[in-house]
Amino acid sequence: MRKAEEPTLTAARAVSPHHQPWMLTDKERARYRLMSQTSRLAKLAALRGEGRTAIHDINVPRLNPNDLMPVLAGHGMKALSLFSGGGGLDLGFERAGFAHVASWDVLEISASTLRSNRPSWLVHGGDDGDVTKVQWRTWRGMADVVHGGPPCQPFSVAGRQRGPRDERDMFPAFVDAVLGIEPLAFMAENVAALGGPKFRRYLNETVLEPLSRKYVVKEMELRAEHFGVPQQRRRFILVGFRRRRDAKRWRPPQPTHQAFGESNNGRLPHCAGARWALGLPDIGFDALAPTIRSSLTGPRHTTSILSSVSSRHAWERLEVWPNGVAPTREQARIFVAENGHFRLSVPDVALLQGFPEEWPFAGAVYLALGQIGNAVPPPIAYSVAASLAAAIS
Repeated sequence: MRKAEEPTLTAARAVSPHHQPWMLTDKERARYRLMSQTSRLAKLAALRGEGRTAIHDINVPRLNPNDLMPVLAGHGMKALSLFSGGGGLDLGFERAGFAHVASWDVLEISASTLRSNRPSWLVHGGDDGDVTKVQWRTWRGMADVVHGGPPCQPFSVAGRQRGPRDERDMFPAFVDAVLGIEPLAFMAENVAALGGPKFRRYLNETVLEPLSRKYVVKEMELRAEHFGVPQQRRRFILVGFRRRRDAKRWRPPQPTHQAFGESNNGRLPHCAGARWALGLPDIGFDALAPTIRSSLTGPRHTTSILSSVSSRHAWERLEVWPNGVAPTREQARIFVAENGHFRLSVPDVALLQGFPEEWPFAGAVYLALGQIGNAVPPPIAYSVAASLAAAIS
């Protein structure tokens, strides 16, 4: 029987409210510490040129996520962003023609990412990014659309699916913001489980019922690969319209790509596999990347994007190493993986999530991976944003 002891809370706890440490025994904690130290020493040796001889060329990606979301002409409508994170929704809405009003996120590192990419944007981060402390009525009339991805940890397997019993549940705050601002439309997104039977009562009582008093609300589930993102990822989407005529005009986003491996119907291009998208050599096999895990979720912060045992097998078939992601492609090349598979870099992981090369992420590797893994793939955000613009314009 496991002996109860107080969890060790590292400095990472202060920068990530998503983190939820496990109760670890001294033996378990020592094992994790040894793994981390061994990896760090191997990385330092590689940087000194003392590691294994590099066996992979620096990859040049074939996929440009910008091609999945061509910039639409500005239409004069404005979007306000909640729980902005690394900017997946913000970027998608911008490319769909929306002007940016402001962004909020309690992670200061996420605010740094947004500010570095868009210095002209108004970004609230840290304590100032806490949406529960904002008087939203003062923002009434300033935004046509409010969008946000409340933390998914309360509803995800990695976050233990504690739902409303989880202090990280921010859907009530999202509802309060929408009802306070009263935009023409809103969009909320989360993990697919939120739309399933386990959380249906919660969704109805906490989200749908209060919003339905002023909005016509629609539900849908979107798959990243249907919008050209080379990753297995499903997202539950809610959209709402204040005017019934807009709700009647709205059409759900239609796939731009066929699912990977489907027979070609001649109408849509196939979604690329992960190896092709990353520009890796042909090994006679390709597939979508498994769902990328946020390194800010779970018992400890790591530089791994591995989400499950089944995903480990999928990465192995792709001959891609998902652990110990490197900051750059150059460093990934010289830090040879234990099994000789291709080691991912932060830009590679961002690309597999649908972020373009010119959207860098602030912070250490685990913080960058946390922002990427928590983000909405921008092409999904773009498709929803375009559908909202067509309905409310």
